[in-house]
Amino acid sequence: MKKYPTSVTASEAVSQIKSGSIIFVQGSAATPLILTEALGNRASELQKIEIISISTLGDMKLLHPEFPDSFFINSLFVSANTREAVNDDRGDYIPVFLSEIPRLFNQKLLKLDVALIHVSPPDKHGFCSLGVSVDITRSAVKNSAYVIAQINPLMPRTLGDGLIHLSEINALVEVKQELPLVNYASMVTEQDIQVGKYCSSIIEDCSTLQMGIGAIPDAVMNELGGHKNLGVHTEMFSDGVMTLIKKGVINNRNKKKHRQKTVTTFAIGSRELYDFVDDNPQVSFLETDYVNDAYVIGKNPKMVAINSAIEIDITGQVCADSIGTYQYSGVGGQMDFIRGATLSEGGKPIIAMSSVTTKGESKIVSFLKQGAGVVTTRAHVHYVITEYGIANLFGKNLRQRAYALIDIAHPDHRENLDREAFGRFGGKYS
Repeated sequence: MKKYPTSVTASEAVSQIKSGSIIFVQGSAATPLILTEALGNRASELQKIEIISISTLGDMKLLHPEFPDSFFINSLFVSANTREAVNDDRGDYIPVFLSEIPRLFNQKLLKLDVALIHVSPPDKHGFCSLGVSVDITRSAVKNSAYVIAQINPLMPRTLGDGLIHLSEINALVEVKQELPLVNYASMVTEQDIQVGKYCSSIIEDCSTLQMGIGAIPDAVMNELGGHKNLGVHTEMFSDGVMTLIKKGVINNRNKKKHRQKTVTTFAIGSRELYDFVDDNPQVSFLETDYVNDAYVIGKNPKMVAINSAIEIDITGQVCADSIGTYQYSGVGGQMDFIRGATLSEGGKPIIAMSSVTTKGESKIVSFLKQGAGVVTTRAHVHYVITEYGIANLFGKNLRQRAYALIDIAHPDHRENLDREAFGRFGGKYS
């Protein structure tokens, strides 16, 4: 007979955690904030706890600077709430493709003692759901010696790889807490809108889409209302995808993999979005080692991958995870999908970004900042889009790439970039 856990308080649940433990924390909108708060409350009695996670949302007490000897964040993808810790001696960053993180757990390269997760209430068969963050969590649960779950009626029951039976859980904490809500549409700028228009202009009907995180993907979605028979195979999605599904623009009819289903690994957005994915057979939440597999991605024809960059040099090298040596985010799934779109028949890998930072600095640069990480190599980059146009670098030599990128840089920076390019490569071909 399967053994079911009894419900306990959060403090009781985390009381089993010992100093020196390695703890996985589920991420994104499923960050188990009640459990992390309870663990943070034990800071004075714990030493050298290592936290493993991808991006997390919300204020986590265990990340506070007053606990430098208690908790160390070993981040697989840096988010706003972990950035300070990762960039000082309270944390560090592991560069890794999102598709390969489950392998780190499965091969015990990252050994996990405890997993803190956030699940929906069980169905009549005793199965809960990992909700809006299946991604790497399923493999983390499988490879953790002890699993603590906060069970929340506001967590949607999503379908796919995220079902977990009560017998897999060692301690259960009942909570009722709204998930983090993020409105990417409110972040869209005039520049993003123009970038979205250029992106939509090269997206054909019957394409399958992947969108990265941020305002630009929503700006692109807003421009696709007149398209037909689009599909989605992505690592994450937000409200823009939901809107197009409701309008019938996204119907997934032309995909080769998971036809008539929207495939994702996690979702972040509004309460309307979380209600939309609840028990919705149109949406499959699957693990990243499958969804982000470049060869799986490439099976879908006309695969369009839209990702962004912090800066790109005039040869096409993309830095998307750091500002010089300052770790800002992570590799994530950008390379997985850039490569997958390249392998797709009629696919389009796209780097889309505004031409300048909020401080007016050019994102198209002669050289990446010292210490910057190259996430996508210049050999992988095809389309680069800013609010000033589209550059297709595929098949172009270094000189041609430089001038193609200068043409879509902000006008205030083109003269300096042109001078740098001329000194390095000579002038444009006649």
